[in-house]
Amino acid sequence: MKRMIVVMGTLLLGAGAVMAQQEIAVKQDNLMRSQAKSMYGVILKMTKGEIPYDQKAVDNAIASLEADVGKIAKTFEVNPKQDVVDATYGSSPKVWQNKADFDSKIPPVQKAIADVKGKIKDVASLKAAYTSINDRCSDCHETYRLKLK
Repeated sequence: MKRMIVVMGTLLLGAGAVMAQQEIAVKQDNLMRSQAKSMYGVILKMTKGEIPYDQKAVDNAIASLEADVGKIAKTFEVNPKQDVVDATYGSSPKVWQNKADFDSKIPPVQKAIADVKGKIKDVASLKAAYTSINDRCSDCHETYRLKLK
């Protein structure tokens, strides 16, 4: 009886740990998806003319990016050691193997956002802002993002 209780307790603890790891992975995935929505769902689509230029939407996208980028270091503090189920992209283990370098990629993105904030007034300035921010995002993605599928 005691052995069964110990086995059940161990299984429950293991299941709890797996659920916690998945929660961390989902939180990381959601943060990156939020940034992608701003960058690609709003800004890039406007630069391509797929959606009409909307100053309020641009300002909201930049504000969202600014807030989200500030959360990256804390959100990626813990390695979930598993990917989000059915995710297309995931984090490379290199994030936690070289956390200082990963974290060093964040301030240039923040600077790129700060440099364009309040200066975007039309599609031309939006295109320049997109390029500036996206180039800094790509600096990190090249090393620390994995294509899973």
